[in-house]
Amino acid sequence: MQITDADAEPFGLFAVTPIGLALISALLLYLVLFGRFILPAGQKEKGANGPLSKTLQRTYHDIGNFFELHIPSSFAGPKTLMDLEIRAYYFTTVIAVAPKGGTKNFAPDTDTVLRGGDTIAVEGPPELVKKLAAACGWEIKDDLAVFAEDLSPNNAGIMEAIISPRSEMARNTLRSFAFRKKYGVNPLAVRRGNKTFVGGISDIILQSGDALLLQGRWDKFHFLKEQLDLVFTEEVQGEIRQTDKLKYAIGCMLLSLVLILGFEVQLSIALLTGALAMILSNVITIDEAYESMDWMTVFLLGGMIPLAIAFERTGAAKLIAETIMAGLGPVSPLLLLTALGILTSFFTLVVSNIGTTVLMVPLAMHMAVSCDADPRLAALVVAIACSNNFILPTHPVNSLVMQPGGYSSMDYFKAGSGISALFLLVMLATISLFYGS
Repeated sequence: MQITDADAEPFGLFAVTPIGLALISALLLYLVLFGRFILPAGQKEKGANGPLSKTLQRTYHDIGNFFELHIPSSFAGPKTLMDLEIRAYYFTTVIAVAPKGGTKNFAPDTDTVLRGGDTIAVEGPPELVKKLAAACGWEIKDDLAVFAEDLSPNNAGIMEAIISPRSEMARNTLRSFAFRKKYGVNPLAVRRGNKTFVGGISDIILQSGDALLLQGRWDKFHFLKEQLDLVFTEEVQGEIRQTDKLKYAIGCMLLSLVLILGFEVQLSIALLTGALAMILSNVITIDEAYESMDWMTVFLLGGMIPLAIAFERTGAAKLIAETIMAGLGPVSPLLLLTALGILTSFFTLVVSNIGTTVLMVPLAMHMAVSCDADPRLAALVVAIACSNNFILPTHPVNSLVMQPGGYSSMDYFKAGSGISALFLLVMLATISLFYGS
């Protein structure tokens, strides 16, 4: 029996919503109950407390350590940063200030006033930061709290920039140039030749070719790289957030949903219409849309889909399905779905989830037909089980957090084994309950 598009009624947009809600609820409950036993504490990579690249770590050995300090109400203030002379005495830079009940300042200048109840973020050598806290009576927090999100690698970082020959900064000091106020980033060090200066850098007369080590938010760096003053030695990370375009982006998304739900437009056409609307409303440009494309995925699909079609039309999928079913003997539909879920979960650990889906769906549907099960449910099991990748850091999302968290493959195995088993159990139970088998 050949399976055609007419044989299987397509699922609706929200057909898998019960399964998704069940999976989210079960996994959250599992982590709440057992998270403290299975989740690693995560040891940060040495030198990764401040987000310097490995290249910069080799040049600026002791720079890049962030600390958060709380100023108690008993502090004999108010005092300005100039009054305290923190950099001069402790080679430590105040990179952000959170006034009690006020707005955070991420590039405080020397006139910034500190008062009791404020919280500050600093960068400096650990031993000198401890001396600073002891001398001023401030409390060093165990980890970043107030500034945890603001100083995360997603939002901020440390970059090295070279003063260009056309820069107005040459033959000026950082103080006279009002560098922090103008660009909103914090200078941490100046490197000239083989020497690195940390203390007193605000009064150093700068020269073309000097390297500045800067800390700040990515949006500030993106603005700074468009100027003629500095040339960055590494690619600026992060993205520029255009909040003024938010309403247009939401409108384009709603347009796609209305086309799908209200007019039953094909999903791909509706989403393409929304994407085109974003370009026409100038939410993104053609170039930005082109750069956002994951061409590896595009070419992977371009190669895998014809392979899957050939797999189906040549009868290879049917032959493999019949061979497997002959070896298994008579099985119930539920047992077949369980076997498909386990097999798909295994393949997606070593093959991309996209490739696994494209290859496994026709095979699963033929196996379902062979044992009188619903081929639509077999395809659904494969599609969902392809996301069951928690045991190894092979999934792009898993690998994304591996280095920042300092996790090992064993950490993923320990935490992911139970999650993967629960994923399969809940998925199969929900499918049996809502769709039958």
